[in-house]
Amino acid sequence: MRAMRRAVEFLFTRVLRSRLGIALAIGVLVFGVIGAARLVSGPGDPSTGLSNRPSRPITTVDPSAGDDGVLGGTTPPTPVTRPGAPTPEQIADRFIAAWLGGRGSNADEWHEALRPLSTPELTEKLSGADPAGVPAERTTGEASLRPRTERFVEVLVPLDTGRLRLELVAPDGQWLVDAVDWERA
Repeated sequence: MRAMRRAVEFLFTRVLRSRLGIALAIGVLVFGVIGAARLVSGPGDPSTGLSNRPSRPITTVDPSAGDDGVLGGTTPPTPVTRPGAPTPEQIADRFIAAWLGGRGSNADEWHEALRPLSTPELTEKLSGADPAGVPAERTTGEASLRPRTERFVEVLVPLDTGRLRLELVAPDGQWLVDAVDWERA
């Protein structure tokens, strides 16, 4: 017992006080944690290698919820609009005009112009955006509507610096912009 105590005291007083001893202790600790994590997680899939990419495309829309003609149907679904409410094309045109027209106004005015055309989720995401950061000044062609389901459409708009993609939803027949995506040409 006494010999063991002396060995531990020697280890702590001589070895662990040196830089090499500290580095060695940290290395043992790190490898111990990594080893424990691997034991807890179980065996990995050897076919994945170092990548953890998904094996299938990631989608935010249920791919079986509708057919835009690509999946095998002959015609895309017709968007459903509540009687008297603006169509998805009209909402998209109004949103594009407000989105591009924000450069001359302050941020509060710009957000107020977008609010009635956007879902609450998109309004929240745009709350910190500055209209000066809009990467385009004008459209260069007609917007194209791509119905995905009766209550979900995609609108593609050519701009002077790229392309704007809007996603519109109408769970109750009232169309609103739910997502904005811009890509440089």
